Order: sequence, then structure tokens, then C-alpha cells
Amino acid sequence: MHPDPNSAGILFVVATPIGNVDDISLRARKVLGEVDLIAAEDTRHTGKLLQLLGIEGDLLSCHEHNESSRTPEIMQHLADGKNVALVSDAGTPLLSDPGYRLIRAASDAGYTVTPVPGCSAMVAALSVAGLPTDAVYFGGFLPASAGRRAERLKSLADRSETLVFFESVHRIQASLAAMIEELGG
Repeated sequence: MHPDPNSAGILFVVATPIGNVDDISLRARKVLGEVDLIAAEDTRHTGKLLQLLGIEGDLLSCHEHNESSRTPEIMQHLADGKNVALVSDAGTPLLSDPGYRLIRAASDAGYTVTPVPGCSAMVAALSVAGLPTDAVYFGGFLPASAGRRAERLKSLADRSETLVFFESVHRIQASLAAMIEELGG
């Protein structure tokens, strides 16, 4: 059964600033101020952002450890005609952040899922890297274990695109060393 398009809520996937609150788009600010519920990766982090923006909103945590259990609750809000914004701590949700299960469920059920573009760490980094951007492969986060990380990098060694990965500050040195070893330096 698909929702009634005249009464169903909309799920907005909202990009948030990566490091500078002034990078938020006008549209993102408007959406966050108007939705009935904000599903946030970390409500404390998003609460600080909303405070800086002068927005009061109802927050609900939705992160990798509770997304499966939160999805039905958020789907009920949509069924009740409420608009919901999904945000991650920084950048665009679903790019190595939670939200896939919720987006999939909402889309499969026929709800409108609308992106609100804005900050993207990958695009920001590519814009200043001086690397070719006509073809890019985004590999998300590399595995934490050295063996699995080396295996993944070996599988990508013959690709001709610019390779882009996210990495934790705690693993950056080990990942760079593995990249030099497996991809060349």
C-alpha cells in the first residue's frame, strides 16, 4: 500500500556543514526550521548546530546502532503526514554515514525522499586536490584491519580513476602507508 501523496510526509536528506556553520545552505536552514522531526546521527551534535542557527526542532537519534529500530518510528511520522529531516554529523547523510535502511524503507513504501544538497567532504577535497576529476571512484572507509585494508587496495590497484577514501584520524598514517605499498608512492 502506497501512501496518499496528499497527506504523506516527506523525508528530506539534508547536508550539514563539515566544519564551518556558515557553509549551511539557505535551503537546508529553511528545511531544518520547518520539518516536524529531525532524525540525527548524534542529537547532541545536531542540537548544537540548531542552536547556532537559532532553530528549535524535535530531535530523534538515528545512527548505525539504532537505525533498524528507529526506521518504523520514523515511517510512522511520515504516515501521519509529518515531514522529517535526516542529518548526519557533518556533510551528506549516507556517504559513509547511517541512513540507508531508512531511505530504502521510505522509498520502497512510496514516500517522497528529497535531497537537500550542500556540503560534501569528498567534493570539497577533490576541488582543491589537483587531481583529475573526470572519473572518480569513492571507496568510503577502508577496512580497519591491516590485512583486509591491503586486500581492498590490491583489488583497486588497476583502476584508472582518481581514488577517494574517507579515513579516521587515528588510522590515516597506516592507511597512507598501505596505499603507498599497494598502489605505489
